[in-house]
Amino acid sequence: MDIFDILTMVGGLCLFLFGMDVMGQALERRAGGTLRTLLGKLTTNKFAGLITGLCVTAVIQSSSATTVMVVGFVNSALMTLKQAINVIMGANIGTTVTAWILSLGGIDGDNLFIQLLKPTSFTPVLALVGIVMTMFCKGSKTKDTGTILLGFATLMFGMDTMSDAVSGLADVPAFRNLFLLFKNPILGVAAGAVLTAIIQSSSASVGILQALAATGQVSLGAAIPIIMGQNIGTCITAILSSFGTNKNAKRAALVHLSFNVIGTILCLSLFCIVKYPFAPVLLDESAHYVSIAVAHSLFNIFCTLVLFPMGGILEKLVVRLVPDAKSKEAVVELDERLLATPSLALESCHNLAVDMVDAACYALRGGIKSLRDYSEELAEAVCENEERTDHYEDILSTYLVKLSSHQISAADSAEAAKLLRLIGDFERISDHGVNILKSAEEMRDKELSFTEAAQKELDVILDAAGEILALSRRAYVDNDLEAALCVEPLEQVIDMLKEHLRARHIVRLQQGNCSIDVGFVWSDLLTNIGRTSDHCSNIAGCVIDMASNNMNIHESLRAFRNESPEFRAKFNEYAKKYAVE
Repeated sequence: MDIFDILTMVGGLCLFLFGMDVMGQALERRAGGTLRTLLGKLTTNKFAGLITGLCVTAVIQSSSATTVMVVGFVNSALMTLKQAINVIMGANIGTTVTAWILSLGGIDGDNLFIQLLKPTSFTPVLALVGIVMTMFCKGSKTKDTGTILLGFATLMFGMDTMSDAVSGLADVPAFRNLFLLFKNPILGVAAGAVLTAIIQSSSASVGILQALAATGQVSLGAAIPIIMGQNIGTCITAILSSFGTNKNAKRAALVHLSFNVIGTILCLSLFCIVKYPFAPVLLDESAHYVSIAVAHSLFNIFCTLVLFPMGGILEKLVVRLVPDAKSKEAVVELDERLLATPSLALESCHNLAVDMVDAACYALRGGIKSLRDYSEELAEAVCENEERTDHYEDILSTYLVKLSSHQISAADSAEAAKLLRLIGDFERISDHGVNILKSAEEMRDKELSFTEAAQKELDVILDAAGEILALSRRAYVDNDLEAALCVEPLEQVIDMLKEHLRARHIVRLQQGNCSIDVGFVWSDLLTNIGRTSDHCSNIAGCVIDMASNNMNIHESLRAFRNESPEFRAKFNEYAKKYAVE
């Protein structure tokens, strides 16, 4: 084997790893919505978690990436440790899909159909289709699909280049002796673990082993321990990603390691028991593409079958290895590890935004309640929730800006833009809650009160404000288009009611029934309620825009007001409901 062959092998390896990385990233972007759907199934039962981990890993072609996602979710308290264990077990099975895809390179035969199945036959076509889709198509999903095809073609070309380059090793005694050395199971496990830890991908290291097996010098007896070690080595990515996380996230990473170490010990013991009776028959035979894929799958399926019922024991083990800290740890609200998977990072943002909406709603409802039943505890809770919304606005806006710097799908980009527009409205609603609270405190400190007529009028508009707040929350949190379409007519009614109540109060002032101080408070309350309804209108309009794939909120609302008979019907309904006698 000369220097040219070595350089060719290195070049093939680089193309193989690059193609796998490109294909994996494009698959993540293309399957963003699917990943979010699968994530939602995690809360059902342990089997759903197992299938979710399997499917996600099969889609993105990396158990390491799946486990890093899991560590991020556990660190953000979006997933429990018990759920994480099931997902990690599923990921170990899902990662075997790559070896089966690569095993296509080992297909041999003169039959035309068999020849068409060989990657060398169809990857040039995939590359051509991929480059056309990437360069000449406009849709982001189409471009991502093209990138997947290009990544796969590059991966298979790199694999083929590696196989051709190492074919000369079949006649090198040192290479043959090296794999005779790996027949020692302990050395084989260590070699597989070290190689995989270096390149941080068991799928890639299995592919390299398949390429080396093409020389005919790698026996099954040497390959099987290496495969076991590869499953241990792939845990390094999750372990590294757990640095700086909370205890549960560290435990999730340790579950991945413990699962593979325990599985390797069990399988290695079984391997040593059956090795000597069957060694002359089976284990001394040369490994090839398919036999390595089979061994990889059987190892991971066996480990899962054995350890899946013992998820509770695994949980207790890692809790003992990583004990609870004496001081309470802060929950990481938005984990930057998830930025590598934009669709799931966006899901994390949405979940936090729901908390922000609830805090804003509490602040406004608390402010309204303080007008009727003021207490120091209530006032403190309103201010705390307003501070929470300020905090959420800061971290969400910063995180979404970072997310926008990554390659994300058009749908995810629109969702991120929607969130950036809405978090300001959520924060301002909480500010108006505090403003209403201050009006209540002013009335209490100055011993002011409204007349009976003014109080009845105020109750009407406050009830309307409570309903529009509930509708806008439902529109965003549940993505309820019907609720969103009810907000604008109610906002118009509140605007008209606000001006009507302002005029009626001026009459009371002129008649001497109310004081100037009460008039100022009244004006402030109406202003805050009106602006709150405006923010609710923005929220609903954004939901309507997203439903119609349009980002011009003012145009959407104007068209709805002017052209929709449903708007007029709802407007009349709310006008009647909140009429002032």
